[in-house]
Amino acid sequence: MSARKQKQPAGGGRVLQSQPIDGRETTPELLQKAFLAYGGRELRTAWELLERAVREDYTIVLTMSGAMTPADLARSCLNPLLERGVVDVLCTTGANLYHDAHRSLGHILREGSPAVDDRVLRKEQIIRIYDIFFNEQVLLETDQFFSRVLAAPEFQRPMTTSECHFLLGRYLREVEERLGRADNPSLLATCHRLEVPIFCGAPQDGSIFLNVVKLARLLGDAFRFRLDLAADVFEYAAFQYLAKSAGSRKMAVIILGGGVPKNYTLQGEPLMSQILEIDVGGFDIDIQISDANVHTGGLSGCPAGEGHTWGKTTAEYVVNSVYCHGDVTQLFPLLVHALAQSGLRREPRRLMARREEAVAHLAAAVEERRTGLAAGLEGRP
Repeated sequence: MSARKQKQPAGGGRVLQSQPIDGRETTPELLQKAFLAYGGRELRTAWELLERAVREDYTIVLTMSGAMTPADLARSCLNPLLERGVVDVLCTTGANLYHDAHRSLGHILREGSPAVDDRVLRKEQIIRIYDIFFNEQVLLETDQFFSRVLAAPEFQRPMTTSECHFLLGRYLREVEERLGRADNPSLLATCHRLEVPIFCGAPQDGSIFLNVVKLARLLGDAFRFRLDLAADVFEYAAFQYLAKSAGSRKMAVIILGGGVPKNYTLQGEPLMSQILEIDVGGFDIDIQISDANVHTGGLSGCPAGEGHTWGKTTAEYVVNSVYCHGDVTQLFPLLVHALAQSGLRREPRRLMARREEAVAHLAAAVEERRTGLAAGLEGRP
């Protein structure tokens, strides 16, 4: 039977046929030519979904866990996406933001061997993050910077994590300009300049907050900095509600790793639909890169289909999601390079400038449902 007359198998898609790599391909062309199956096709699908989300102007949230900034993934990958207007909201860990400040403050991180005797490193006051080495003094001087900044007058009030990070970004920008490092800025400084909100779902789990603990003990009532976590969760959901009801009306999520940033980002929809009874819909495109196993039941390995049962992703997840199983540092730079070569870019949404508008928009929707929501509080628990 000729190939032309063969029936397409049930569920079949593109024909698996490639051409030899000749070295003249762009990264998007290489992904289409050689990444045809298995993990390769997962990465190609991730590129296709990312390209579509940018081209069709989805509101895009990026989450990042792990020790990515010590590997300088912020400067190599995240900042280029931010400069191209690709990332509208960021959710990460306090540790990532803390370690990203080291280089801005003039410190050096070096390659090292994970096979070294850690007892020797401890004696020599060398910190190791797998194969990254730096002197313990880097931590001490970074702590000093954050302590001095957090004691400043503008921090002496309750605020959300996005407000805190926005202010920290302003201070870090000033340091970078003073030290001649503004041409290769930190994540905090870049997000401040482009007015991109940065949320942290577990701010107390990181060295920035450890300096808050010190200041609270040393300064007592004079230190009035507080993180309002209820307002923080509401504000993040408000950006999602604004996007789905009055903005692009389509949302994509790029999940690098898992952990708290992933769950914090995905819980906006359950807050609105399950708790506040506002039907908003979940993410329409879901791109995940993680080394977590799917079958252990942990949130880090939860694929988009499982998330759909919670309402965190829309029914379109069947064709609009991909789970790339692997190391973010191996896979994500290829996607960023492909996007850079494609020339795709858009104007930043600058959502921090619309923060009060977003919160008021969601607050009005809650107010409309006040009577019904309050009725659920009656009676004994």
